[in-house]
Amino acid sequence: MQFKASFLLILSLLCLTCTTIKAPEPYGPLPSERQLTWHDMEYYAFIHFNMNTFTNMEWGDGSEKPEQFNPTQLDTRQWAKTIKDAGMKGVIITAKHHDGFCLWPSQYTEHSVKNSPWKNGQGDVLKELSEACKAYGLKMGIYLSPWDRNHAAYGKPEYVTYFHNQLRELLTNYGDIFEVWFDGANGGSGYYGGANETRKIDNKTYYQWDKAIAIVRELQPNAVIFGDGGPGVRWVGNEEGWANETNWCLLRRNEVYPGYQKYIELRSGHEDGTHWVPAECDVSIRPGWYYHPAEDSQVKSLAHLVKIYYESIGRNASLLLNLPVDYRGLVHENDASQLMAFKTQMDKDFSINLAAYTQVTATNVRGNSSRFEAFLVKDNNPDTYWATDDNITQAALTLSFEKPTKVNRIVLEEYIPLGQRVKAFTVEAEVDGIWKLIDEQTTIGNKRILRFDTVEALKIRVTISSAKAAITLSNVALYHAPHLLTQPVANRNLEGNVTLSVADKNIEIFYTIDGSEPSSLSTKYHDSFIINEPTTLKAIAYNPDNNEKTSTRSWYFDISKKDWKIIKISSGDISEAQKCIDDDNHSFWLSGSSSNTQNIVIDLGKVYNISGFNYVPMTGRWPVGIISQYKFYVSNDQNHWTPTAQGEFGNIKNNPIEQMITFNPVSGRYIKLEGIKLIDDAQQMSIAELDIKTR
Repeated sequence: MQFKASFLLILSLLCLTCTTIKAPEPYGPLPSERQLTWHDMEYYAFIHFNMNTFTNMEWGDGSEKPEQFNPTQLDTRQWAKTIKDAGMKGVIITAKHHDGFCLWPSQYTEHSVKNSPWKNGQGDVLKELSEACKAYGLKMGIYLSPWDRNHAAYGKPEYVTYFHNQLRELLTNYGDIFEVWFDGANGGSGYYGGANETRKIDNKTYYQWDKAIAIVRELQPNAVIFGDGGPGVRWVGNEEGWANETNWCLLRRNEVYPGYQKYIELRSGHEDGTHWVPAECDVSIRPGWYYHPAEDSQVKSLAHLVKIYYESIGRNASLLLNLPVDYRGLVHENDASQLMAFKTQMDKDFSINLAAYTQVTATNVRGNSSRFEAFLVKDNNPDTYWATDDNITQAALTLSFEKPTKVNRIVLEEYIPLGQRVKAFTVEAEVDGIWKLIDEQTTIGNKRILRFDTVEALKIRVTISSAKAAITLSNVALYHAPHLLTQPVANRNLEGNVTLSVADKNIEIFYTIDGSEPSSLSTKYHDSFIINEPTTLKAIAYNPDNNEKTSTRSWYFDISKKDWKIIKISSGDISEAQKCIDDDNHSFWLSGSSSNTQNIVIDLGKVYNISGFNYVPMTGRWPVGIISQYKFYVSNDQNHWTPTAQGEFGNIKNNPIEQMITFNPVSGRYIKLEGIKLIDDAQQMSIAELDIKTR
């Protein structure tokens, strides 16, 4: 009985000790509840769909007419289903862009859907989207451009009243809003009710941001506000979807304003920031933000989307991925297909958390309390965390497997309700009894994901080498992601050197040059090789871990261009014209400006039997000078030219892909391509690449 009484006394003292150990004190700026909710979203959609969709523009000038807005199959449920299936948690819609056209029937302007032919003026895109979001369990946000190139009073006080009134409409009539998105583009040229002039404003004071923020707080208290400097969420300083490896959720907020000139700072935030203003990475799945038919073939590759994920969400930011809804009013099938491939790949990368099968120990636990024990980093509970004593800002956490286990991903999360603390850390793996440095990094924050070459480790050790205050880690996860299997890409330089590449260096490539189908028994690619004569190259990518392979990809290479020379151009810099024969489809030649027919003459170096040519048009966000009608000539002496082909590159404006023209073989050393007609009657002709066929 005496032993039992002593035991109970000791147990009660231990319990009392546990309950009296306090949590770490909050440190520095802290996130609000709405910001914590926003952090949990991580991945959500942008929808750019508005007047620009129908004018094929990125920024309209405000002179557009409501009659131009007329989607034929608008289906916001299709948007919502696509977004939900892709694993996103919400959507932000361009309610009004810089041209001023409103997707809802605003009572304050005639420049809206109420005067469009869509649904005979009875439609409301925002209402339909709000209902679709509710049906699919998505959160909804709104983009309202402060700049309005249509409104006659822009630049005057009465426009600010109009802007605030519209903000009230949007935040009152469409249910809960999770984010209000304000663009940093402010003031410049515009239609402005027919004035057609440039108007400048003070973007720090003109919009009376204090009143705009108060409206949001009044009507949507749970919404975060996006802007260059927040106040709730900040722009990441680029439109490419990545944050710096060092990324603080903190910002010296009072220094930052819409159109902030030191925007590069926004990629990392400020270590000494005064407010919690985390980064949002916005990027479009295509080159442009709005839908352009010419970009149907330019949807970002799977490898590119995966890279964006790891450099946004994986670097303590959120990912806002734009889907340019097309003029039908649908998410285009090319975009939807790539979104699903992206979702499938990320599900594979994070399918099994290997940390669940480890034993976790730490060099320090706060007050030796079970409330802050090391194993809490793997309990899948975001409200629990490992913590050190207040005076301990360096400590190590070790995750031990029962046997060597393959690992190539680690996810780290701080307990951010108490602030962002970690300044530097390392990750090591014990392999065959030896500790190997995997990575050495800086900030963690809400979430940090590191990718590294697969190691077969018995232990993984995370060492926090520097922190602002006591360490608080809420989650550590380990994964063995499969290799990223993507189709191989082939490139040939001017000398005829061919290289093959894939997104993941662990994927193998097999190829043939005799026309046969490649397999894992074909020639394995190691180094570049020469193709100078007409050859069909075929290749597959192969995953040695599971024997999966891609479908065959083929390339036809004709003679190399090592002896080619530009002899004459109709206008412009002849040295720049070399870009159209450099075997790089991403570079291009743009001629000088001329109202006359543009042409280019090339010396092939010797006589060939020429049976066709390929024209690769300039692509990208702002293509110009694409040839729509052509004439092609061959000559042996530059004096007598044989016309071999002429015609039209059909639909090249909307589908700017490589054009392949064949004709009866003609012997010659010189070729000439004339742009008889250029898209949009441009005065400059462009060529990304020009090739010939000799068989």
